[in-house]
Amino acid sequence: MAAEVLIQGGVRVDLYDAMPSVGRKFLLAGKGGLNLTHAESAEAFLSRYGSRRAQIEPLLDAFGPEALREWTRSLGVETFVGTSGRVFPVEKKAAPLLRAWLHRLRADGVSFHMRYRWRGWDENGVLCFATPQGEQLVHVDAVVLALGGGSWAKLGSDGAWVPLLAQRGVPVAALRPANCGFDVGWSEHLRTRFAGYPVKSVVASFTDSTGAEFHRQGEFVVTATGVEGGLIYALSAPLRDEIEASGSAVMQLDLAPGWELQRLIDELSRPRGSRSLSSHLQSRVGIKGVKAGLLREVLSATEFADPLRLAAAIKALPLRLVAPRPLDEAISSAGGVAFEALDERLMIRDQPGVFCAGEMLDWEAPTGGYLLTACFASGRAAGSGVLAWLEAGAGGK
Repeated sequence: MAAEVLIQGGVRVDLYDAMPSVGRKFLLAGKGGLNLTHAESAEAFLSRYGSRRAQIEPLLDAFGPEALREWTRSLGVETFVGTSGRVFPVEKKAAPLLRAWLHRLRADGVSFHMRYRWRGWDENGVLCFATPQGEQLVHVDAVVLALGGGSWAKLGSDGAWVPLLAQRGVPVAALRPANCGFDVGWSEHLRTRFAGYPVKSVVASFTDSTGAEFHRQGEFVVTATGVEGGLIYALSAPLRDEIEASGSAVMQLDLAPGWELQRLIDELSRPRGSRSLSSHLQSRVGIKGVKAGLLREVLSATEFADPLRLAAAIKALPLRLVAPRPLDEAISSAGGVAFEALDERLMIRDQPGVFCAGEMLDWEAPTGGYLLTACFASGRAAGSGVLAWLEAGAGGK
């Protein structure tokens, strides 16, 4: 995005990428259907950026969801709004959009250099790259660093840039997993019986140590080590922060949304005759399979047989999460270059001509199109920032 702004502004642009081809994480994001952005109200959209809303909002004011949809249209890719409000390309795939985009960039004059891994600067402030041909030094008037966060290292986002900036005194918050799964520590029975099973139509609630409350409805997946999936990702930031602060986080699950507690008690208190407790639970309340397995995981046999305790657990089953999954497994990462170290153009204040964009900045957002939209917007902002800096006489074109 930065390259597009710059080439259209008449600047010579060279784009360097450590990988053999560009956009590998972009392609992965579109593997299950490229969720570009979201069609909800501006206020709801901006609220997804949490404590960094103030820094992200100006970027989205300049290039928000509607501008992004218009941009994709200019590349010949139409979009549609799904039932959840998420916005996708009509074909739902990332590859056609990326192909059209790269074709336009190359036609406009952007030069691409693959397998160039940035290694920082030499003693004269010249960019250093490790390449198949050995070390290459590149003289530039300005540079936009868009090096990603720390998740999915095999696609290029390995966080190797962190010490390169930190050693130059740039404030960098530690990279942490975001939109991630969590470890629970299941019993061997639950792990072997239900790992990989989806838990659908539930409400997750969580209250952190400050009293802040979070509620989300959706579904998640039981894994061999714990839980992951859309519902978990939506709560991952406060859950992760609570684990860091307190050592664990207790999330409560409503396994039967729409059922009143008293109705559950009444149904479970009915005589079960010769039926097993599991059959009784399924026939009276409709809970079976992995949901029943979760109840047995948390409740003792005595509690499971008590209609009052069983009903209470169905409405508020406590799950203790003990650790987020490793950073490299996360969909995205939190942490990165502090916005306080940047000016309004996204240039590092004490590193003239060095701009930052994308996930390497210190912000996070849930899945749903918010990550991609802000990455696009920050790239355009950085490109515009470089143009303004060059035009002010800071460097030649």
